[in-house]
Amino acid sequence: MTQPQFHTLPQRHLYKVLDHLLRSRFDSEEELLKSLVRELVERDEFAVVGARLWKLIPEQAAYRLIYQYGEVQHIPTNYQLTIAEQPVFATLAERRTVTDVETDLLLRKRGIRIYSATGVGRLVKLDGSRYYEYVIAVNAPVVGEELASILAIIGSAASSALQNLRNRLEREQLQRDLDQASHIQRSLLPDHTIEFLDYVAFGISVPDRIVGGDYFDYLRPTDADQEQRLSIVVSDAASKGLPAAIQALFVSGALRMGITYHTKISSLIARLNTLIYETFPNERFVTLFYCEITPSASGLLLYTNAGHCPGLHYSTRNARVTALDPTGPILGIAPQQRFSVENINMQRGDVLLLVTDGIMEAQSPSGEFYGQERLSQQLMQLANESPRVIATTILQDVQRFSAGAAYSDDRTIVVLKRQ
Repeated sequence: MTQPQFHTLPQRHLYKVLDHLLRSRFDSEEELLKSLVRELVERDEFAVVGARLWKLIPEQAAYRLIYQYGEVQHIPTNYQLTIAEQPVFATLAERRTVTDVETDLLLRKRGIRIYSATGVGRLVKLDGSRYYEYVIAVNAPVVGEELASILAIIGSAASSALQNLRNRLEREQLQRDLDQASHIQRSLLPDHTIEFLDYVAFGISVPDRIVGGDYFDYLRPTDADQEQRLSIVVSDAASKGLPAAIQALFVSGALRMGITYHTKISSLIARLNTLIYETFPNERFVTLFYCEITPSASGLLLYTNAGHCPGLHYSTRNARVTALDPTGPILGIAPQQRFSVENINMQRGDVLLLVTDGIMEAQSPSGEFYGQERLSQQLMQLANESPRVIATTILQDVQRFSAGAAYSDDRTIVVLKRQ
């Protein structure tokens, strides 16, 4: 039987192999490379009768046989060739493809006399030399420069396919991790609505990405002996995405722990500031609005604003909106910062609106900011509605206002109303 000659091999046959290699979807590196080994043997155009896939095992300074295919005598599974006894492996790092005489006694007994081999994957440093992660070796009736040249092209394409596969698997794993982080973050947010004495609050948070740095919570002491009180917190991490989400989770845990102690608001926020400063060396900055209500006929509400958007207090008595401006710096800028506590009185029908800058600084396609004035007008028009209606109506208005804009951010709204 006459074997095909490599100098007559049409390029289209090689392209078919490379196209299959680069376009097919594989779930593992070894699956991809085994498929390639089978292609080399099964396509008559290459005249390859047998092929082997070797994998570098750095801790053993050897290559292990992980796959063999074709009309060659069986080689024991997991058979190894040490790099000390096979200098050809180091040569591959310089030339990618070699043609050589087989020197291993067992392989020679299996009928392999001359072979061509190509390196695939990344180069790994080991004992001062570099070695490919994988090696594909083939034997054929005609082993020469043309076969080596073809293997070099295939080896290069296989390396690209491996990198593409790794990138895809990393993206898929990252997506799974982000989905899990998003699930954890959502699970830590409270129910939208909470009732406390004659107050009702409604909150909603919409991350710009899968996870975000906005956070809100309703905090109540778990100790029955402590004074009955409800704390509401809204915070915003300055960074974006996963780093911001990590900070938000940190703030959540710290506050939930801190609220269980009889701690003054100023001390609680000061300690949180120092923790953020010490824990996050780079992306430290977090803004926060924290308020606390207790049983009081006058509707006393204590608050501290750490560099956050002003809270907006709508008073039914004079039908005005008052801004509750910052009472202290952004959290995490420096240790040992001080935060003062201010107060307002929530009369029946009064509304407190808390937002993050994703609401206040939302931009229209033309670059106009939503702004505090527009937000205050919305609050005045909606003041007679329920907290849920106020929050969702404002959020919808912001979304309409910013539709089509290039910039967006996490958006959080909490509305507190005294019934």
